[in-house]
Amino acid sequence: MSVQPSTATAIAAAVRDGTVRPEQVVEAALERIRVGDPKVNAFAVVRAESALAESRALAERSDLEALPLAGVPIAVKNNVDVTGEITRGGSAAGDDVPATADHPVVRRLRAAGAVVVGLTEMPEFGLFGVTDTPERITRSPWNIRYSAGGSSGGSGAAVGAGLVPVAHGNDGLGSVRIPAACCGVVGIKPGRGVVPAEVGPDSWGGMTENGVLATTVADAALVLSVLADRPALADLEPPAPLRIGLAVGSPSPLIRIDRQWTAAARTAGQLAAAAGHTVAPAALPYTGATTALALRWVANAARDAVTVAHPERLLRRTRRHIALGRAVVRAGLIRARQVDRIEARLLDYFELHDVVITPTLACPPPAARAWHERGWLANVLASARYSPFTPLWNLVGWPAVTVPMGLHPRTGTPVAAQLAGPPGSESTLLRLATQLESAHPWRRVAP
Repeated sequence: MSVQPSTATAIAAAVRDGTVRPEQVVEAALERIRVGDPKVNAFAVVRAESALAESRALAERSDLEALPLAGVPIAVKNNVDVTGEITRGGSAAGDDVPATADHPVVRRLRAAGAVVVGLTEMPEFGLFGVTDTPERITRSPWNIRYSAGGSSGGSGAAVGAGLVPVAHGNDGLGSVRIPAACCGVVGIKPGRGVVPAEVGPDSWGGMTENGVLATTVADAALVLSVLADRPALADLEPPAPLRIGLAVGSPSPLIRIDRQWTAAARTAGQLAAAAGHTVAPAALPYTGATTALALRWVANAARDAVTVAHPERLLRRTRRHIALGRAVVRAGLIRARQVDRIEARLLDYFELHDVVITPTLACPPPAARAWHERGWLANVLASARYSPFTPLWNLVGWPAVTVPMGLHPRTGTPVAAQLAGPPGSESTLLRLATQLESAHPWRRVAP
C-alpha cells in the first residue's frame, strides 16, 4: 500500500494490520504539508516533532489493532484546544497561553488513534466566509486565485490539496460546508448535541457544531462516528427509499444563484431518483431566517469578545462586527420565538420529506485576497452573496452534508450539493451521500 495519498479508512486498516507503521504515515503527511502547504496556506501550526513523537507512542499501544483511526494524520481547526498549543482562533488578541488539556473532540480523535499533525488557518473568530489573516491568505487548491472559503478554510484547503485525508472543522453559519464546497471535499455539520461543541463561551448560542471534512463519505462518516462516540454512524448501507425535496430557489430575493450551482443540486436530485428515491421540487420556508441569522451573527461575536485578552489587537472588521453585536444585545433583538416559528415551518416541511437537496453555495467563492484589510460591509456582502444556503441549518440545529458535484466551467472551482434533514438524520444523510458518490465519483484531491 502507498502510505499517501490514501483515505483515512485505508490508512487505519494498514496500520492495524501492520502493513505500515504510524510513524511512516505521519512522515509522509508532514512531507506533503512541507511541499504543498505554501501553495494553499492551510496550516497555522505544523506539529512536526510532536506528531512524530505521538506516532511512535501510538505504535506501542496494546490496543492498536482495535483503533478505528489508527495512525490517521488529521488537521484540527485552530479554535479548539490541543494540549501544548496556543488556541488562537485566527486572532492575535488572545493571551498566548498554551492549552493544558485537549478539547473533548481532540481527546476522542486521539483515543481512536488519530495523530494531530497541525492546526489550520481560520479568519478571526470564524466570523467570515473567507479565510485570511495579516500573515496568510488561504486558497482553494483547485484554483489558487479563489478563497478556500471559511471559516474552516484551512481545513478545507488541507484536505482538498491532499495534505491530510481528513480534518476537523466547526460550523456556525456553514463554516464546515462552505470550505468543503470551495475545496471539492465532503463536509458534515451534525445536528445539535450529537458531538460535543464547546466552541467559545456558548458555541454561538448553540449554532456551532464540530464536524468533519474528508475526501470520501466513508471517511467523513468514520471520523464523525468517533467524534459522536456512535460507531453505527460509520455504517453506510443504502437507506430505505426516501422522500426528497429539491429546493434550488434562492433563500433571498437579493441573491442570484449561479446556474452551475443550481445544476449541481439538480444533478444530485437526478442521481437520488435513479437510486430509487422519490424526488420532487419543493421550496424551503426561509421566511424570517435572514433577519434572525443576521442578528445572531453579530450578537454571538459580541458574546465571544467578552473573554478576549487584548481587544486592542482585533482587526478593524472584527471590531465593527462586535460593536454592532453589542448594540443588538442591548436592544434585546434576539428572541427565541424567531427561531421557534422558523423551526415550526421546517417541521411541517419534513412531514412530507425526509431530506432536502439544495445547492451548497450560490456562486464560486470570492477572490483570494486580504479581505481583513477591506471594510466590514465588503466582508459581509462577500460572505452573504455566495453562501446563503448553509446558515438555516445552524439556526435550527439540524444536520447537513455537502458533497462535490463537479467543477465550474468558468473558474475551475468545485460545485456541490447540500443534503439536509431533521434532527437525528445524520445517518440517512451520509447513506444518501454515499449513493451519490457511487453514482457520480469525484476526484478526491485537486490536481
